[in-house]
Amino acid sequence: MISERDSETTLEEDSQPNDEVVPYSDDETEDELDSRQPGAEPGPHPASRDTEDSRDPGKKDCSWQVKANDQHFYEQPSFKRTIFLCFKKSKYAGNAIKTCKYNPITFLPLNLFEQFKRAANFYFLVLLILQSIPQISTLSWFTTLVPLLLVLGVTAVKDLVDDIARYRMDKEINNRTCDVIKDGRFKATKWKDIKVGDIIRLKKNAFVPADILLLSSSEPNSLCYVETAELDGETNLKFKMALEVTHRYLQEESALADFDGLVECEEPNNRLDKFTGTLSWRNSKYPLDADKILLRGCKMRNTDFCHGMVIFAGADTKIMKNSGRTRFKRTKIDSLMNYMVYTIIVVLILLSAGLAIGHTYWEQQLGNSSWYLYDAEDSSPAYRGFLNFWGYIIVLNTMVPISLYMIRFGQSYFINWDLQMYYAEKDTAAKARTTTLNEQLGQIQYIFSDKTGTLTQNIMTFKKCCINGQRYGKLCKQVDFSWNMYADGKFLFYDHYLIEQIKSGKEPEIHKFFFLLAICHTVMADTSDGQLHYQAASPDEGALVTAARNFGYVFLSRTQNTITISEMGIERTYDVLAILDFNSDRKRMSVIVRESSGSIKLYCKGADTVIYQRLHPRSLKREATEEALDVFANETLRTLCLCYRDISQDEFEVWNKKFMEASLATSHREEALDKVYEEIEKNLILLGATAIEDKLQDGVPETISKLSKADIKIWVLTGDKKGGAAYSQTAKNRRILQGCDLLPCDPQAEGHGGGDGEEVQEGHHPGHRGRGSWRALSLGQISPGLLLRSLHCPSLSEDSSICFAAVGLLASGPVSLSEEAL
Repeated sequence: MISERDSETTLEEDSQPNDEVVPYSDDETEDELDSRQPGAEPGPHPASRDTEDSRDPGKKDCSWQVKANDQHFYEQPSFKRTIFLCFKKSKYAGNAIKTCKYNPITFLPLNLFEQFKRAANFYFLVLLILQSIPQISTLSWFTTLVPLLLVLGVTAVKDLVDDIARYRMDKEINNRTCDVIKDGRFKATKWKDIKVGDIIRLKKNAFVPADILLLSSSEPNSLCYVETAELDGETNLKFKMALEVTHRYLQEESALADFDGLVECEEPNNRLDKFTGTLSWRNSKYPLDADKILLRGCKMRNTDFCHGMVIFAGADTKIMKNSGRTRFKRTKIDSLMNYMVYTIIVVLILLSAGLAIGHTYWEQQLGNSSWYLYDAEDSSPAYRGFLNFWGYIIVLNTMVPISLYMIRFGQSYFINWDLQMYYAEKDTAAKARTTTLNEQLGQIQYIFSDKTGTLTQNIMTFKKCCINGQRYGKLCKQVDFSWNMYADGKFLFYDHYLIEQIKSGKEPEIHKFFFLLAICHTVMADTSDGQLHYQAASPDEGALVTAARNFGYVFLSRTQNTITISEMGIERTYDVLAILDFNSDRKRMSVIVRESSGSIKLYCKGADTVIYQRLHPRSLKREATEEALDVFANETLRTLCLCYRDISQDEFEVWNKKFMEASLATSHREEALDKVYEEIEKNLILLGATAIEDKLQDGVPETISKLSKADIKIWVLTGDKKGGAAYSQTAKNRRILQGCDLLPCDPQAEGHGGGDGEEVQEGHHPGHRGRGSWRALSLGQISPGLLLRSLHCPSLSEDSSICFAAVGLLASGPVSLSEEAL
């Protein structure tokens, strides 16, 4: 094997930016969704043409080339792009970032341009110009200039203070340092001076300055543990692993300085969980995926040091590609006020026109005969009426309320000072990150929330299982695991019969069941103070491996190509021939191992919807296992199915050739790998199913109940399994809603299924008319664009503008959506 293809870590939640360590902008969001083409159908990917390539990099060839330790390589004409006329610039960005909106030259014109987008401000500017004309002015010009300058000045100062804070954060980040190889030695270098192709060294607890290819680290097998809270909101550690060849040969400083590998990969894009590339070195090619890449914004944990090669820098990094353009945000109130001002201006014009017409008529009938009104100017009545029209516009200017824009400036400070929003356990107060969107909090009509980790604690506990059609996990006396030297003292189980069956060794399916849990995963093990500890990218995997450990099947260690397991006290090492990655589309992962006897087996775990499609026609206990799955779902437990198959040597050799070719594909790699995976994951033998509990967060029912009383509709996204009955599909959702007094305990409550790939639950409390409506959308991992295109709710499409808040899913604040975006 050239490399181990570890399970691909997919994002379950969007990150909440930490403005203490990551550049953050009040007016910074993801790029807004482009309007859908008329008649276009929603698909599994965002339909925006402008972002289609960046969101699906597999559609593009690997045209981005990076060569290590060779800055002259990037001076080739083919790497230049024209920026203006004959002026060209390298397509490779520097590592300096800029999130501030203004500079000393552009601040005044840009800020005034933004402010005069408000109808009232623009109206008073026009009024000031009219008042400077003596023939029509009825009031002194300074009566308009002073309040206008006051409003513009206060707003400009507020915007300047916000932008200065962004500038200082940019400066602090750009001047951080890390070690970069210069002239054959590691030297301290500022982040802004890092370039694509540089070899850098990062130390423990340091932030990653750019998107880098992991080459080696201080850990065995060149593992690197990172915290990705700034990217996806996940606090549990994730691990990355370098290629075996770079781990073996690129440990010393001299070897790193002589490294001349060439990376060919996808163009810069905003897909945090995807990467496709190939490393060419020493006349060989090695496949690269997201598990080999450290992204800017990650933080090194539990790793003394690591070495990496910069692939994307600065504006080309994935976190910056996701930050979007800095733009001026407008609230629903802003739009409403503009509409009101436009209406008032129309009324004002009609009123002034009526008065001017009346004045013209009066001049024609009486004005010339009134000698005491004679002003020594012999103007026509029509001309006098025209001048008086503008005079009435000036006199009646108080109809337009310019002060309405001033009332919210201090509101953000009251939010920050609100003691009822202070969280004492973590010493965290509320923080308003913007001074322009505060009133939007009172306009929220819909809340989109993730379930796992947001409504639930994301602390997984193995509760029950079904093996060969037999269910285990009945509540009896707590099991004593003292016979197992590797047992985790925190693990609790209450069914003694399963322990007796394991010790007797009479049921080979039970052995295979827990052996599969111990070998089919991407968990990493380390030993400290004589204790075995697991590092899992997914809490589900951690819970399953810990369960196998307590039942006597202990995962001990792994290398690039082997895995060591203690089976009831007997230690064995197996060759890992291939790992078939998990992702949200496949909903399963598999591992192919060679046993000591030479036989080859595939072990697979995944969602029942995909496993049952691939079972052998004669697979036993299908009905019994499916019944157990329904029982577990009714008890709000998370389920997975386990299965295996034997593979002959000839079949594996033919398949492995296709697998290696797909791994090195420069375009459409994911599709090629999925096709190869499908060829081997068939005719599976079902072993059973697992059931894991994820408890609700404290206060969830009370919070949802209060939100529903405010007539706020709640959408919950869940990865619950699809099935025939709505009750068994989303039992946890129903219990949440029953606890919130939003749904009666009657199991015949309203529900309906969605189309392929999704499942929607809907209901209303019978005591509330139109209040407390909820939907549970079963989509697994989806992108923000797909989320918005998936919400085809009649109530959403009734209004041209919908205000929603995303919790653990999208942006960190309320956003206005146009009907077309839905």
